[in-house]
Amino acid sequence: MSPGEHGTAVAASATGPTSGAGHPRAWAVRLVVVGIVLSALNLRPAITSLGALLEEVRDGLGMSGSVAGLLTSVPPLCFAVFGVTAPRLARRFGPAAVVCAGMAAIATGLVIRPFVGGTAGFLAGSALALMGIAVSNVLMPVIVKRWFPDRVGSMTGLYSMSLALGTSLAAAVTVPLTDAMGGSWRSGLAVWAIIAAAAVLPWLPLVRHRGPATAPRPERTSAAASAAEQQATLRITRSRTAWALAVFFGLQATAAYITMGWMPQIFRDAGVPASTAGVLLAVTMAMGVPLAFVIPRVATRLPHQGPIVLVLGVCGLAGYAGLYFAPAGGAWAWALLLGVSNCAFPLALTMVGMRARSGPGVAQLSAFAQSTGYLISIPGPLLVGVLYQQSGGWGLPIALMAALMLPQLAVGYLAGRDRTVEDEAATA
Repeated sequence: MSPGEHGTAVAASATGPTSGAGHPRAWAVRLVVVGIVLSALNLRPAITSLGALLEEVRDGLGMSGSVAGLLTSVPPLCFAVFGVTAPRLARRFGPAAVVCAGMAAIATGLVIRPFVGGTAGFLAGSALALMGIAVSNVLMPVIVKRWFPDRVGSMTGLYSMSLALGTSLAAAVTVPLTDAMGGSWRSGLAVWAIIAAAAVLPWLPLVRHRGPATAPRPERTSAAASAAEQQATLRITRSRTAWALAVFFGLQATAAYITMGWMPQIFRDAGVPASTAGVLLAVTMAMGVPLAFVIPRVATRLPHQGPIVLVLGVCGLAGYAGLYFAPAGGAWAWALLLGVSNCAFPLALTMVGMRARSGPGVAQLSAFAQSTGYLISIPGPLLVGVLYQQSGGWGLPIALMAALMLPQLAVGYLAGRDRTVEDEAATA
């Protein structure tokens, strides 16, 4: 175990329920695994369930195409604004408590947003749910690094696979569930609050048993304390890798939220039935289930993750070309290709864990990369809605999606280099 990982393991035993030997108890570790899986399942249904019913929501609330584009831009906006607060909240209350509160916020937001009435109320309920998603997004890599410092790849894969599963399930079954509940889009969106409420439960014992940090252990030498102090004052913005990772995160998020928010509508406008369009989005998201488990494990074994970035980007370009030239004719192939491309997300999360040596470094890098990245991604879905409304078709929006893939390839390749943000910040 590296020195950084040892410090992370010490932090884990200091902040979680521990045995007499100072190690996390087995029941606590099992609860963390269950909590990670259930939390990850809830990090995208608020978005993909809306994508499947976007036309019904627009009609029900009287939205224009531009306003609907604004609605699809709300997720990255909330992730950027609220995600940056996650490390501070985690230091004060503990990561488990913050994620627990995040799951409660998701459940509450999903329940209220369809029923408060009007576009403004819908946006407010969505923002509450997305606030919970934002802090959980940032803290998942931190929890993985803290509790499983020697299994970052496999645990990130499990988390990413669960996230992809929740994303695809919401896309696939929202329309059938809505039909089964009498065709009410309001009920079809609210039903996802049940899973979010269940995700609160595994974190509750961890919150209750969390005590104040223990005093420094004898093995914590002055050198270790000095390293911890340096880590706390890390100037993350001095790292070129941190910036490359943030831009990569932002561009892959742009592609993901355009896909989740607009791909069903692209297929529906091409003559694909609404239920089939939802299944196609589910197929895109479902590709992340196996790949999100495999890619992080492969990435942690490579000194440079750039080749994986290139493979995923080429798949995305091929998928966009298919949507442009034959959206209905090759719909299933384009859905599969875009699903592979969307696996840039678990790759980005894995690189967050690899580009910093310790838990505090991962927390800072995760908050910086995700908050900056989501800020970068905000204009994308909105611009797609505006271009769609102004041009009356999908040619220009799809051309924009393909063009954004090129810088994503470049910065992703740079972010994949074998170096750490601590080293870069120290020498800048």
